[in-house]
Amino acid sequence: MPVFDFGSAPAEPKKAPECTYTTFRSEDASASPEKPILLLDNRKREWPHHSCGVFVNPIKRTAFAFKEEDGVYEADILQIDARFVSLLRWLGENHIHVRLSGANRADGYAVYRIRETAFGGGTKLSAEDGFLQFMIERLFASSAPCEEAEDEDGEEAGDDMKLTSLQSITDFMTCAGRTLPDNIRLWARRNLAVARSNEVSPEERRHAQRALSIMMNIQWKHNYFESIDPEEARRILDEELYGMERVKQRIIETIIQINRTHTLPAYGLLLVGPAGTGKSQIAYAVARILKLPWTTLDMSSINDPEQLTGSSRVYANAKPGIIMEAFSAAGESNLVFIINELDKAASGKGSGNPADVLLTLLDNLGFTDNYMECMVPTVGVYPIATANDKSRISAPLMSRFAVIEIPDYTAEEKKIIFSRFALPKVLDRMGLRADECIVPDEALDAVISRFADTTGIRDLEQAAEHIAANALYRIEVNHVPQVVFDEAMVRELLG
Repeated sequence: MPVFDFGSAPAEPKKAPECTYTTFRSEDASASPEKPILLLDNRKREWPHHSCGVFVNPIKRTAFAFKEEDGVYEADILQIDARFVSLLRWLGENHIHVRLSGANRADGYAVYRIRETAFGGGTKLSAEDGFLQFMIERLFASSAPCEEAEDEDGEEAGDDMKLTSLQSITDFMTCAGRTLPDNIRLWARRNLAVARSNEVSPEERRHAQRALSIMMNIQWKHNYFESIDPEEARRILDEELYGMERVKQRIIETIIQINRTHTLPAYGLLLVGPAGTGKSQIAYAVARILKLPWTTLDMSSINDPEQLTGSSRVYANAKPGIIMEAFSAAGESNLVFIINELDKAASGKGSGNPADVLLTLLDNLGFTDNYMECMVPTVGVYPIATANDKSRISAPLMSRFAVIEIPDYTAEEKKIIFSRFALPKVLDRMGLRADECIVPDEALDAVISRFADTTGIRDLEQAAEHIAANALYRIEVNHVPQVVFDEAMVRELLG
C-alpha cells in the first residue's frame, strides 16, 4: 500500500539569479588597467596581478571564484563591458577555468585579460584550442550592443576558427550575443536548426552548415570610421602617384568628409581615363588610406548575374556568389570593392544583366546572396570603380558614383615617372645600384619617343624592366662595372 506524506512542506520557489553588476558601453579595440573588460570587488581583499579561478554560474550570483593557496574566495562582479556579458555567462555556465590579469584600483580589481587555463576538469564546449582568445578578439572588434536583454526564448547561438563545426558555431553565437546584427543572429538560429535536423536531407544540412561557417567567420562591423590623418593620406598619394593634383585633391576632400561625419560617403568613386593611367593604383591607395581590406570585381569576366549573386541551395553544387566570397575572404564587412572595367558590366550573356546586381550593392541598403538566403549589411562597403569609356556606363550606375576624370600624362611627366619611379623601382628589385644602369637625357628622350602614341605608363614600366635586365646581363656576362645607355642602344633594345 502506498504511503502518503500529507505533512511535507511545499517546495520553496527558486531564487532568482542575483545580478551584482552594471554594464558600460565601449568601442575600444583592446583593454588595459585603465580601460578594463570588467571590475571585481576588492574591498575585502586585494587580488594578485595574475589570478586563477572560474566565473560563478549566474543562477547563484554574478561573481568570480578566486582559487588562492589558502582557499577559494568569491568577489562580486561590479561592472562589465556590455560586449562581454554573454561570453562571461558562457564561461560561468560551463565552468571553464581561466586566468585573469588585472590591477587593483580604488574602485575595484580591473581585469584587462582573460585566458583559459589547462587545468580544472571543466567541460569546454568548443573543441578548438584558442577559442576563448579568438572570441575575445572578435568581441573587441565589435560594436557595443544596443541592449543587453536576451531574446524571448533566452537562447543565442554560433562554428570553428575558422568556425566550421556545429559546436563551435553554437558557442560563438552564444558568446557573441547581440554584437551580431539582429537579422544575421536570427538567420543563424534558423540555419543552425536545419543543420542539426534529422528531418531534412543530408544535402540541406551540409549547405546550412557551410553557410553558417561563411557568415560567422565574417566580422560584422559597425559603420563608424575613425578620423584619418589628411597629411598621412597625402603622403600615401604622393608615394603612389606622380602629379594628378586634381585627383589627389578630390580624394583628400573625401577623407575630410569622412572625418566630419565618421561614416563613408553616400557615393563611391568612379575613375575614368585611358588605359594604363594608374586608375587601379589610385584605388589601392585609397584602400590603404582607409585602412580597409580590398577586393576586386573584374566586370569584363562576369557575364551572368548568378556569378555575383550565388546559386540557390536547391542545387547540389550550389555556392555563394563573388560578392559574398569577397566578404568571406576579407573576413569583415567593412572593405573597399574595386570594380574594374565598369563600362563592360552591361555585356551580360546569361539570363540578366550583371550591372543590375551592382545597383543593390552600391545603394548600401544591404545585399542578398541566393546561397546565403540572408540580407547582409553593406554600410561599410566603399566602391571604387574604373572605366575607360564612361559613355558605355548606364545612367543608373553613373548616378551611384562621384566621377573623377584621370587625364593622360604629358611627355614631361612621363620622363619624370620613368627616371624617378619606374626605373629605380626595377633596379631595386633586381639588386642593381643606380650607378650600374644609367639612362642619360638623350636615351630617356628615345624611350619617351618610342611610346609617344600609347596612353598611360604601363609601356614605360615594361621598358624600364627591359633596360634594367639588359644592363644586368651585360654586367654579369661582359664583366663591365656599369652600362650607360645611349639613344641608339635604346632604339635597338626597344625595337
